[in-house]
Amino acid sequence: MKTKKKFPVFRIVNGLIFIILALIIIIPMWKILVDSFDLKTAYGMKMWPEKFGLAGYVSVFRNPTLFRPLVISFITTILGTILALTLSTLGAYVLIQWEMPGRTFFANFLLFTMIFNGGMIPTYLVLSSLHLTNTLLVVILFPALNVYNLVLMRNFFEGIPQSLFESATLDGCSPMQTFIRIVLPMSKAALASIGLMYAVTYWNDYTHYKLYITDSKWYNFQMKLRSVIMGSDLPQSTGGATENTVKNAAIIVVIIPFMILYPFLQKYFVKGVNIGAVKE
Repeated sequence: MKTKKKFPVFRIVNGLIFIILALIIIIPMWKILVDSFDLKTAYGMKMWPEKFGLAGYVSVFRNPTLFRPLVISFITTILGTILALTLSTLGAYVLIQWEMPGRTFFANFLLFTMIFNGGMIPTYLVLSSLHLTNTLLVVILFPALNVYNLVLMRNFFEGIPQSLFESATLDGCSPMQTFIRIVLPMSKAALASIGLMYAVTYWNDYTHYKLYITDSKWYNFQMKLRSVIMGSDLPQSTGGATENTVKNAAIIVVIIPFMILYPFLQKYFVKGVNIGAVKE
């Protein structure tokens, strides 16, 4: 007797939900993209630019008030990500040294800082007394000290077979040589995923600049973009671009780096998070 096939209600509803969510995300981005190429000021949704041109992007890269913050964003993102990965990997490697005295104390102390901190005003007073405010050092150091990512990296390192560490010790490797020759080459997935987290954090950083930077010459692109969108600091347009064109071009410039980077790191990102967060 033939069994009656069930109507795939769940798949249809699930597909419709994902289509709606995709449209909610894509439609605003498409509008911004079209307006960034449109040299004619207009409002409302358009499928294509009425007057196509690249003057909006030229204005972003030629205008010093926009180009300098963009360069600062690139510098802080690159240097900060390198520093953050260095601190996270070295810190995680230290925490998996089972014979190290006080290992549990240091691990618990770091976890304690995830729940409690000194507060905004005491933190500002400490940074001010150290003369770190109004410097790029403060916006590079702060996101680099991320205990959550350090714990993820430690969990990943703990998943490396102990026999590899023992073999390296028998071969005469020092702990640092073991770290460089064995641990890091086996941690490409974790490094890519956590590195991407750090890079996004630095690139999108707004809070630390708002709290600790008062000199506008050290603002990053996010700070400048907010003032441009709010209309308090409109940049000069060139090549026939309107203010609306420059605004939307600046938004696309902020979005595009990680839209290009993420597809290449996606497989490492998913694998790294799963391995680092789930232990058998």
